Amino acid sequence: MNLVPSGSPVGSSKRACFMASFCVGAGQRVVTVQKGPLYRVRGSHVTLWCKVSGYQGPAEQNFQWSIYLPSAPEREVQIVSTADPSFPYAVYAQRVHSREIYVERVQGDAVLLHIKELQDQDAGEYECHTPNTDERYFGSYSAKMNLSVIPDTLSVSMGSQVLTQAEGDAVELTCEVSKTTAQHTHLSVGWYRLQGAGEHQAEEILTLSKDFVLKPGPSYTQRFLSGNVRLDKVGNTTYKLSIMAVEPSDQGQLYCEAAEWIEDPDETWKDISRKQTEKTELSVTTEGKALGSSSSVSSSRYFQVAWLLDGVEVARLGPSGLLAWKKEYEERAGLGQLRAFKQSSAVYILAVYGVGPKDSGAYHCSASEVKAPGDVQSIQTNLSSAIRVDVKPIGQSILVALLGKTCSDPWAGERGESGLALAGTTGSLSFPTGCWFGGGLVRNSGLGLRAKLISRTATVRYTQSFELVCQVSASHPMEEMLLSVGWFFQPNPPDGSYQELVRVLPNGTVSWGPAQPRFQGKAQLRKVDASSWLRIHGVVSGHAGTYQCEVGLWRTPRGQPTASTTSNAVGIQVIPPESKLQVAAKESSVEVAGGADTSIECRILFSQNDSQLAVTWYFLPPPPADATPLQIVRASYSGLLEYGADFSSPAQRSRFLSQRVSSEAFQLRILSAGPGDQGGYRCLVEEWRWLEDGWHGLGEGQSGRTSLRLRLPGSPTRPSKSPAHCSRRFLEAGERLCSSDTHVPTARLSASWFRGEEGGHPRTLLTLRHDGSIEYPQEGLAGRLQLRRPAAGDFSLTLGGVEVGDAGLYHCQLQEWQQRGKGEWALQAWARSGYTRLTTIPKESTVLSTICSSPPLLNFILFLPLILILLLALAGFCWCVLSRKSKKGCTKGEELMELKGAGGVKRT
Repeated sequence: MNLVPSGSPVGSSKRACFMASFCVGAGQRVVTVQKGPLYRVRGSHVTLWCKVSGYQGPAEQNFQWSIYLPSAPEREVQIVSTADPSFPYAVYAQRVHSREIYVERVQGDAVLLHIKELQDQDAGEYECHTPNTDERYFGSYSAKMNLSVIPDTLSVSMGSQVLTQAEGDAVELTCEVSKTTAQHTHLSVGWYRLQGAGEHQAEEILTLSKDFVLKPGPSYTQRFLSGNVRLDKVGNTTYKLSIMAVEPSDQGQLYCEAAEWIEDPDETWKDISRKQTEKTELSVTTEGKALGSSSSVSSSRYFQVAWLLDGVEVARLGPSGLLAWKKEYEERAGLGQLRAFKQSSAVYILAVYGVGPKDSGAYHCSASEVKAPGDVQSIQTNLSSAIRVDVKPIGQSILVALLGKTCSDPWAGERGESGLALAGTTGSLSFPTGCWFGGGLVRNSGLGLRAKLISRTATVRYTQSFELVCQVSASHPMEEMLLSVGWFFQPNPPDGSYQELVRVLPNGTVSWGPAQPRFQGKAQLRKVDASSWLRIHGVVSGHAGTYQCEVGLWRTPRGQPTASTTSNAVGIQVIPPESKLQVAAKESSVEVAGGADTSIECRILFSQNDSQLAVTWYFLPPPPADATPLQIVRASYSGLLEYGADFSSPAQRSRFLSQRVSSEAFQLRILSAGPGDQGGYRCLVEEWRWLEDGWHGLGEGQSGRTSLRLRLPGSPTRPSKSPAHCSRRFLEAGERLCSSDTHVPTARLSASWFRGEEGGHPRTLLTLRHDGSIEYPQEGLAGRLQLRRPAAGDFSLTLGGVEVGDAGLYHCQLQEWQQRGKGEWALQAWARSGYTRLTTIPKESTVLSTICSSPPLLNFILFLPLILILLLALAGFCWCVLSRKSKKGCTKGEELMELKGAGGVKRT
């Protein structure tokens, strides 16, 4: 039935059917436009797509775009047409004529509307209409969507500068990025390098994507993995690029680029604003000069530096950056009281905090040049002159530096013959007046000196403040005493003894101690009568711990007695911001065809915009192995993946993928789902936020259980192995047979063997795939497993050299595959055998087994008869020789006796 004759005017009803009942059925015309609402920033280039389907007539369809402004939502304002040049209204005619607004034909039935520079008056409801080319009106002829124009609030800044660095020096560049967009958007921040002023193709150094994943450029990948190049977010708006050791290839023009991204209703992300900073010119100088026209000295030189105290080595820094402390200094280095590091290619520093008398002595440093980082033979070694350090009681830290690769003495000319007396702030040298060196702080309670530490609060929230009051009392008038007050801090949990934060000397000098870095810019001191006040503002987690104050009574010029006392400890607890994370806890189920891909969703109901999320996926094995959930993979808030022990094999890692598909959802992708994937899945989401002193986990939420079931088209293959119990003696071999009694000749079989503990998840021993390839998830067992196929449907696995740890429950699993198309195989059926329990029994020791198990003993026993025969033969021979000699000697003796008896003498 024709509702409107072909070619008839449509009037107000041109964009839809007259009756809904006629707007269904085969062949109906449908116009589809990009899903809205869309949010785009002022001045940006916008594209809106529109397509038509189910039409009759020519393959190339025409399109008309109109807008309905918020001020007059019923009035159509025509913008542009693919067929009628006179279609635009006057307000858009000039922009269409100059191609600021135009339609791009993607194909015959699909177009893109381009607006090169979006203006505020472009906000409204857009309509895409296709004039009728069919014999009748049947279907829809237009579609609408909303476009909102929002301010561009993205701000990116980095001061332009010119840097000249020596090869191997460190470079840090900071980029300030901020936005105040009302809609939920993400930021991406990247660093790029232009080799020269005329270059237009920039090289990517390192980028933090909108999904919070760090992605290095191709030529920086290896340096990123080794930690040489890194990008850190410091606070809410500062992004810092660090190159620990610059190379000649780093020189050029470096700049920062940031983009603001918004998720459209079709769940795709669009960059709505993108800006670059000014460029920093980086030059990298290298050492070495040309020798002749065809040879040169390499600019790469390697040094190892050692610090010595009174001729004994304290620490050594190798050419590869490896720091080694002598044993007696390891504990202090672990507590942060000693530091040694390479500040630049020419400066190496040894810093000593909380110095004491044991740190007095003569300091040397030695620098040795080697050919390569692994060489032990040095090319040359230089030793600095000695620096004599005398530590006085008020000393707080010393800094011993090596300046220059010649290991020169940085303080030559600054010290007298008596050496240095060091005191002052952390990481610096100062020379206090001589009177304070003469006086020492002596602990003595004879004057009744007391200190009491109090606080109005013991619990404080992030960014709030708290105050500590150190009240001092003594048996003598306080006005006549010279007092010093020291503040000490021990973090929670403790990482050693109390560290000094700050000390105020009687002359008003303020000296900061080793604990000062964690309170940088946060601590304020004031004195009220006989009390000292310490105020910590803008509290962060690092300020949680216990505090003490120490009051010292100092000797006056008249030599009055001295004393000191330590107050009680006061604990301060810091409460992090409350997590408002909400994760969908509804249970669900997923059914998937065998061998197909599937996904498990983890949906976020609410999270704060300035938070980052980490997700961990868990697998809950089905009975009878329903035990503790097994970690599949954890994706940190920065995008790093960490697989669990049972899913760490290359095959498992390639099948289980975690990805964030939107700001409200994570997905666990499971590729080629098989029978072993059946069970429950659950996600655990952690909320992380930058809280000035670093990233902190605020809370977590757990999803409901999603059950995965496998759907198979065929009847199950049935392995014939029935439940059994067997014992295998230690070091003997056992065979596991797995066979099918319903094997289809045209199908292929795959087989897997598993071993598990009671109530635990079985682990795969071996898998024979349908294509004939074999996978050994446990590489240590590969040499002990032997696979055979006695018959077409039979599989035999032999475990050699059975050990005590091989005890457990064994079973096999068969899968049947049918070929669907060229090179494509589909899982048709699967089944699991019964369980076989293997009990390992230590082999009984017998005389024969002991002999046979020991090759040396066996050889000894085999050759013992031969040895005995040889020994007997040798003994007989020796006896024979000795007996002959004995007989000859006896004859001569008898003859002599006869001569004597006759009274004669025989002469010769």
